[in-house]
Amino acid sequence: MGEMKKYIAELIGTFVLVFFGTASAVVAGASIGFLGISLAFGLSVLVMVYAIGPVSGCHINPAITIAMLVNKKIPSKDAVIYIIVQCIGAIIASALLLVIMTGHPGYDLATNGLGQNGYGVASLGNFSLASGFIAEVVLTFVFLIVIFGATSKAAPQGFAGIAIGLALTMIHLVGIPITGTSVNPARSLGPAIVAGGTALTQLWVFLIAPAIGALIAAVVWDYVFEKIGAPV
Repeated sequence: MGEMKKYIAELIGTFVLVFFGTASAVVAGASIGFLGISLAFGLSVLVMVYAIGPVSGCHINPAITIAMLVNKKIPSKDAVIYIIVQCIGAIIASALLLVIMTGHPGYDLATNGLGQNGYGVASLGNFSLASGFIAEVVLTFVFLIVIFGATSKAAPQGFAGIAIGLALTMIHLVGIPITGTSVNPARSLGPAIVAGGTALTQLWVFLIAPAIGALIAAVVWDYVFEKIGAPV
């Protein structure tokens, strides 16, 4: 049951992140704007770090799990199951959000969407594929560097959730106009699977780019900061 607790925690944590993050855009985006949506994503991570961090480490993001696997901070078996349950949690969150939104007379899935990510015509700022891809790599890299630093032995204990939550808020403030901000393959997968259409055809960007950013961050942290940099 100890192993199962970790997997259930990751499923619930990812569900919370995707549901509240995307719901903030779909339900209240017109009222709260980019700042409100960014805070919803950041706060979702912050509260889940303290809620399930002691159980699973609170990855709730396949990119984080990949980075932790590369740096040997998680066994390969756990990494595979983490990614699977993270994706399941995200899909459940998007499906539930759609069920709720169908009860609103002015809602249309094709028009209003489910907070999915996109580039080109699917980007709020009409940013190109290249711009979106580069942004997702860079933003994910920054996010993972913050996570590695905030959870390192040298960091003040008990404050990791605050740093990580604020980092995700900061990243969304920049990324929302470009791609809607993914930095998390599961967060992109859930809405794309449920919404379909353009979100599904563009999904590959939001699976690959965050993974690349996470891999670069893992290598940089391991070889620059842990091996030849300051001890952490």
